[in-house]
This record gives sequence, structure tokens and C-alpha cells, in this order.
Amino acid sequence: MLPTLVIFFRESLEASLIVGIILAYLRRVGRDDRAAAVWAGVGASLTVDVAVALISYHVLHHYDGSRTQTVLEGSTYLVATGILAYMSFWMKGQSGALRRDLEASVQAALGRGSLVAMVLLSAITVGREGLETVFFTLAIALHARPWGLVAGGALGLALGLSCSWWVYRLGRRLPLGAFFNTLGVVLLLFAAGLLADGVQNFQALGWLPWLGHIVWHSGRLLSEDSALGDILHSFFGYADAPTVLQLGAYLMFVTISLTTYLGLRPGGSRPVPVPRAR
Repeated sequence: MLPTLVIFFRESLEASLIVGIILAYLRRVGRDDRAAAVWAGVGASLTVDVAVALISYHVLHHYDGSRTQTVLEGSTYLVATGILAYMSFWMKGQSGALRRDLEASVQAALGRGSLVAMVLLSAITVGREGLETVFFTLAIALHARPWGLVAGGALGLALGLSCSWWVYRLGRRLPLGAFFNTLGVVLLLFAAGLLADGVQNFQALGWLPWLGHIVWHSGRLLSEDSALGDILHSFFGYADAPTVLQLGAYLMFVTISLTTYLGLRPGGSRPVPVPRAR
């Protein structure tokens, strides 16, 4: 529940702030007539995201218990790992220039004089956030309870949209860059755990036949299936019987990614500006 809450909160907040910046810029330049095109793009992107999620989930469970499912699950873990790492580094690198870049894109779309250009702009910017959420949630769904996924996703979505509405109405320059940077660290820890899960799947398939010795057995003390074990597994990659390769991949990813991320200079030192609603 907690991992999906965090990811839905982050993605819904970012996506809604993006929409807010686009709409505020259109209002400022006197082009409110293009607002409907923005919402059309948002609707189209959400439709595609939901379709991708349902189709992917159905395909994975169609092969339930088979070797193909293990292959698909392992691949999903690795894809989600890459997406989470990309999300974290991209936001840190772009946090200070997010509004400027968006406004430049909107101006370019307006310059083309086409409604389609505006629809595509909002669809791509918002759809990217949705697809990131889909792949991460799909990876988590492979070893989580359905009710926890639904509850975490719904609560995270509600919190993200509520927070976005609040800062939009407040109309001040808030240090959202620091907020997203902190969440970036959490997402990298999520990614490390998913990488370890992917390694476990590929070792079970015999594709990674090296370093398969079990480092420890802690299932009697704290099983991954317990409530606390599930939380630790989701947040920190805890495993009650990790192999040498799993543990090594996890520690290497955490060390390299966090060292690079924390040493990376943000794309701008100023807080991300939040447009005032009028």
C-alpha cells in the first residue's frame, strides 16, 4: 500500500502541476480558447494509460504459474527499475527549469496554430507521468495484495491532487524542487528493491547462474509475507533469503545511484514557481 501511495502522490502532483502551469500560461497570453484542447489531451493520455495497465496486467496473469510469467515479471521489474531511476534523475535535473520549458513548449504549440499540437503537448507531458505510474504499479502488483494497491493508489491520488489544488490556489513560489528531490531518494530505494526482484526471477530461470548461494535465512524472524516484511521489502528491498548476486546488485545500485543523485546539481536553485489561480 505505502509504495503505491508514494508513487501515485508524486506522479499526480507532478502531472497536475504541469497542467496548472500550462493553463495559467494560456490565460496569461489571452488564449483561454485552447484550454479545452489541453483537457482533451489529458483525457486521451489517461485513456491510453488505463488501457496499457489493464492489458499488461491481463497478459501477466494469463501466464500465471508458467515460465513465461517469470520471464515477463523479471522484465517488468527491470523496466520499472529503469523508469524509477530516470524519473528521479530527470526531475532533479529539470526542477528549476520546469515552468520555463513548459511555457516554451506551449508557445511553440500556439505558434503552429493547430489544436492538435496543443492536444499532443498535454497528452505527452501528462501521459508520460501515467505510463511511469503504470509500470511501477504493475511491478508492485506482482507481489502485493489487490486491496492494498487500490487503497494506496486512491489515497495517493487524492493527496496529490489535493496538494496541487492547494498550492495552485495559494499562488506562491514554493520549494517543490526540494520536495521532489526527497521523493527521488525514496524512488531510488524502490528501484533497488525491484532490481533485486528481477535478479531473483532470472536466477530462477537459470539465466543468471552465478553467485546463487543464500546469504542468510531470516524468514522465521521476519518473513517477506508479513506486514512489516512487506513494507521493508517494498521500501528497502528486504529479502528473507537473498542470494549473493541479489544482495550485490542491490548494494551496487543503491551505492552508485544515491551517490550520483545526491551529488547531482539541480537544474535550478530557485523554487519551482506555482501559478496563481484567477
